[in-house]
Amino acid sequence: MRYETHYQEGKKVSYKKYGDTMAALLFFPPNFDAGKRYPALVVTHPGGGVKEQCSSLYCWNMAQHGYVTLAFDASHQGESEGLPRYVEDPFSRVEDIRASVDYLSSLDFVDEARIGALGVCAGAGYTMSAVQTDLRIQAAAGISTWCTGNSARNGFPGVNIPDYMHWLLGEVAKARTAEARGEEPRYWTYVPASEADIDENTSTIQREAFEYYRTDRCSYPTSVNKYLVSSNDKLASFDAFAYLDTVSPRPLLFIVGSRADTRYFTEDALSRAREPKELFVVEGASHIDLYDKPEFVSQIVKKLASFFGKSLKGE
Repeated sequence: MRYETHYQEGKKVSYKKYGDTMAALLFFPPNFDAGKRYPALVVTHPGGGVKEQCSSLYCWNMAQHGYVTLAFDASHQGESEGLPRYVEDPFSRVEDIRASVDYLSSLDFVDEARIGALGVCAGAGYTMSAVQTDLRIQAAAGISTWCTGNSARNGFPGVNIPDYMHWLLGEVAKARTAEARGEEPRYWTYVPASEADIDENTSTIQREAFEYYRTDRCSYPTSVNKYLVSSNDKLASFDAFAYLDTVSPRPLLFIVGSRADTRYFTEDALSRAREPKELFVVEGASHIDLYDKPEFVSQIVKKLASFFGKSLKGE
């Protein structure tokens, strides 16, 4: 079953991040008037995702509530430029968000004083990092928030490797040395590549991520399910929530499924943030359920509309 993503309604746009071109989709409110100035949202996709998946779904829905919204492909991934290809560099991913705010700020029909940000999974972690240092982001929300630095240091549900970070950095060392000697780069997958890779030990999130990314539910050609092994040293040094306490008085919203096996990331972020902050639990939902399932997305959109309505519209 393929859930609706609405990426077809987005206008293809591009802008620069340093010397590379970012590929994005821009969504407009109903009865859009270019002579007016609208609040705007940057929406960041999960690790391994692309703009045509859940970020465009949330962009479309929030556009219906009066926002200009932007879904972009991370640099080095999807249709965005950047070499080497398929690197998952958290510091670059955060800069992608800043560059996207740059772009929105340049549009005559966007009110630069009313820009917010939201992200999904790793994209939520990167969003929470970006809001710490970009004061143009007036409010931020995370859906199924994930800190890629935490999971690089400690593993994640379904990973049972002793002294995980030491093992991981050992793999990075081998990969980097091989590349330096002219060998082909090594890649790992974000999610199981096929049903043959799933067994009784596969975690819930990995099973559901396979269904989302690798089946007709929401597969997309530019979401290729691979990243450089040598990315992991950068991930291991990253803490998405390091200075969340400095964001106040700008508001933060964390949305998580009650059944999510990654809920501990959200709880970590919430404990570090200062008021105003809010937790919204979607009953009966897992981590991946919040990406696209209509019965959960409808609840989330209603909450996002209320949250950003207060912080960006003064409702």
